[in-house]
Amino acid sequence: MTSKDVARVAGVSQSTVSYVMSGKRPISERTRRIVEDAMAQLTYQPNAGARALASQRTQIVAVVMPFDVALGATGLMAFIEEITLAARARDHDVLIVTAEEGVDGLRRVAGRALCDAVVVMEVSSDDPRAAIARELRVPTLFIGFPDDAEGLHCIDFDFEDGARLLVRELAASPRVSALVWGSETVDRGLNYVPRFRDAAQEAAAAAGVALDWVPLERDRVEEQVQAVLAGGCEALLVTAHLNRVVHAVQEAGLRPGTDLDLVALATDVEATGFTVPLTAVSTHPRDVSRQAMTWLFDLLERGAGPAQVRRVPAFVTRRSSVRAGSTPLVPRP
Repeated sequence: MTSKDVARVAGVSQSTVSYVMSGKRPISERTRRIVEDAMAQLTYQPNAGARALASQRTQIVAVVMPFDVALGATGLMAFIEEITLAARARDHDVLIVTAEEGVDGLRRVAGRALCDAVVVMEVSSDDPRAAIARELRVPTLFIGFPDDAEGLHCIDFDFEDGARLLVRELAASPRVSALVWGSETVDRGLNYVPRFRDAAQEAAAAAGVALDWVPLERDRVEEQVQAVLAGGCEALLVTAHLNRVVHAVQEAGLRPGTDLDLVALATDVEATGFTVPLTAVSTHPRDVSRQAMTWLFDLLERGAGPAQVRRVPAFVTRRSSVRAGSTPLVPRP
């Protein structure tokens, strides 16, 4: 079936069918419905290659997100799902570039005109993709902040304020153990780690709280938690291996909110999945993705616009894992 067949069944010109599909000219709602009904009747699917030649658009968004095979992509799936839903709502498909190609992968998808726009994920502090992104002709958006973000469009959760909020929840404790990302994450140079760490350390110093930074290694999580608890720490701030940390605390015969205070950087689903729901700051991956895609399509449809860095605000949700009276009444900034 071709657009000519659709035009014949709908009783309109072939150009009208083209305008309905491209949206380049205003078409009455009645005519649009007639054309769409004819397409459905004929099970007509526009030829992607022909559409790309005619419109100089591929109707594809590339997501460049190399990931460590050992770690998998589980933590990225909420992002990918929302990106895909947003793309399909705009009649775009998603091309995921997962190979460890770095700059070459970004050059490939843009240089071969494989996509209309690019989303760059798993951003490192010293990300080599930043330099090439400034040269691309297609709109490119980073989910994450490289150290040198000049000339780039970047959006991410406000890890800095998230760190400050979590430290503030434990500010009544003289000592806090931060059970955080281990070498498998740190060695990848992911930008959010130093952003969170530096803000947490500054907030702790300002509150007069001693902050022990404990990177959790995958094969030693339980052992490390036991050592922290054996040292008498009664305030935990957790950003990694949350399930294993909570289980280790329970195995030690302790209950968050009763025997110690525990807060986490975790989604609402994660934080509420325990016997004692956790006070937490969510990174809101779905909100970040939705805002990123709204911005990306705005760039695609209206032009580049000024480069800027946007932060998705952080807020804390208090639940039952901090003991009554342990949270100081500190107003938010």
